Amino acid sequence: MTNTQKKETEQPEEKMQFETDVFRLLDIVTNALYSNRDVFLRELISNSADACDRLRYEALKNPKLTENSKPFHIRLTPENTNTTLTIADNGIGMNREELIENLGTIARSGTAAILENLKNSGQDKDMSLIGQFGVGFYASFMVSTKVIVISSKAGDDTTWYWESDGQTGFTIREATPDESTLLADGHGTTIILDMKGDAIDYLLEDKITQIVLEYSDHVEIPIFLDDKHAAEKTNDSKDNEPEEEKPINAASALWTRPKDTITKDQYKEFYHHIGNVFDEPVLTSHWTAEGKIEYTALLFIPSLRPWDLYDPERKNALRLYVKRVFISDQLDTILYPWLRFVRGIVDSQDLPLNISREMLQTNPVVHKIRSGVTKKILNEIDKLSRDDEAGFAALWHQFGAVIKEGLYDAIEHREKIFKICRFFTTNDPEKPTSLQDYIERMPEGQDTIYYISGDNAKSLRSSPQIEGFVSRGIEVLLMTDTVDEFWLQQVKEFDGKKFQSVTKGNVNLDSFDKKDSTDDTTKKEEETPTNANIDTLLRVLQTELSDHISFARPSKRLTDSPVCLVADEGGVDMHMEQVLKIQQKYEPNQKPVLEINPKHKLIQKLADMAKEDQEQELLKDSAKLLMDQALIIQGAPLPDRGGFAKRMANFMEKGLLG
Repeated sequence: MTNTQKKETEQPEEKMQFETDVFRLLDIVTNALYSNRDVFLRELISNSADACDRLRYEALKNPKLTENSKPFHIRLTPENTNTTLTIADNGIGMNREELIENLGTIARSGTAAILENLKNSGQDKDMSLIGQFGVGFYASFMVSTKVIVISSKAGDDTTWYWESDGQTGFTIREATPDESTLLADGHGTTIILDMKGDAIDYLLEDKITQIVLEYSDHVEIPIFLDDKHAAEKTNDSKDNEPEEEKPINAASALWTRPKDTITKDQYKEFYHHIGNVFDEPVLTSHWTAEGKIEYTALLFIPSLRPWDLYDPERKNALRLYVKRVFISDQLDTILYPWLRFVRGIVDSQDLPLNISREMLQTNPVVHKIRSGVTKKILNEIDKLSRDDEAGFAALWHQFGAVIKEGLYDAIEHREKIFKICRFFTTNDPEKPTSLQDYIERMPEGQDTIYYISGDNAKSLRSSPQIEGFVSRGIEVLLMTDTVDEFWLQQVKEFDGKKFQSVTKGNVNLDSFDKKDSTDDTTKKEEETPTNANIDTLLRVLQTELSDHISFARPSKRLTDSPVCLVADEGGVDMHMEQVLKIQQKYEPNQKPVLEINPKHKLIQKLADMAKEDQEQELLKDSAKLLMDQALIIQGAPLPDRGGFAKRMANFMEKGLLG
């Protein structure tokens, strides 16, 4: 059917509107989404290939769905006379509801959330972000003024007609008998594009062939191009017998080909095809496992973080095939949740073709495949860390926090995960280090891995709790990912060295003091005498701050700051407590410990004041200000911001005016 054909019979027609976000997306797609418009054909071919894969799986359970059907194929038909390009497949097709849902809304694709992020950040004109996610069918409107979709779901008797100009919504109705004949097998989808004036070069057969070979050669479904000169060639042939039609793509599963025959670009385009993304993978791994179980895997790690990486409802993006037949892309047990960013395929030779998705969840072969895939991925990442420092740094920046979820979710892989884990430290808050390198740098006598957790490395580097460690040359890990707090509750040690938070418990660093140290800070500590009235001040602090602290004590951690807060030995770590308050509305049942620096001039002055008069208001206000200061440094909210402001103003007045 061309754009000028009239309907054989009038069918009841519904006029419907796109969702608001679709209108905005279509405007972006039509005007500015891609610098290279060739990708529209890749997107439509990819959708057709998926439709064929899904019907092939459904036909395993219900062979009647493909009874009397031709082998799966995709057919491209350019019509120069009517300036239309048709993309047809004999895949699973769509019914009325699916046409409306798949072509009239983008909520499920996640693009709506991306549009909202762009809107909030004022980046509407920067389309590079949206281009990372793909828009599938909507790419048609880059090259066409009108799109017609004729589709019938396999097993249904009704064919549907969908039409839109991408601007005024869409219409949907039952297709006429003539329109239905465009579905050669009675099922599948045919898309007819009315090409724009500046897009008629996409009707050239050489152009179409070039695009297919560049972007879709890996697609296993054969792609045929209708050749208008085929009849002339046939008539000119000596035996006058038609030649067998050949697809323009290789039409073989990429993962079944020998690795040395696959180019980097072919791998990249296959990644784009299965992932519906536009970035380049930072790591590609292709191998075949042989032995008790046999499978082939072709896996990719993206260079960009998926927008929904931390969405609790996000599913993994790994496709399972059995003997090259697509089975599922929603199988949770094929990949650990902490590897949910990995994309690719696994093709098993040992699973039965007729296995249900429910049975797959508990199948022992699937669990063995998961174990093998996980080991391979971790080994490949470890290899990347040695061979490509920049590539590994990019990978870890994007996915390190997610990988660390495996430290408590996959005990059997913990050793390999630790091998690739990286952490910022007080030695270098810009370049992360491995735990093994940290241990090798430990000074003599250190048998503990010290760490502090918080929101970012820069602020942690200035935390008062690490002053005593840094002054003694003890390196402290700066744990900046929320997940660190959770795996540290289960993992108590690494390589025989216990993990110890510097903001928890009573730390004694005397054994690390150097008798003949030339370090100015250490010398200053040793030379500054402790005020004999410190005990009196501690009693004042404990009395005045009894609602906020469990007790007060002298500190071995502090060198430059007057005070800090720490958790008691049996309590919850300071940062962990803040995380739990936000995420789980946690109410702490234990108050923090206030530590004071006995050698700090301010503390010594307050100790003298406490000796003279423990009841004076200035001393009480000072105690509260010390507590406020400790809370501010910790990043915790002040219990009485008005009182803090008033006390601070009074102290400034006394200091400035005398």
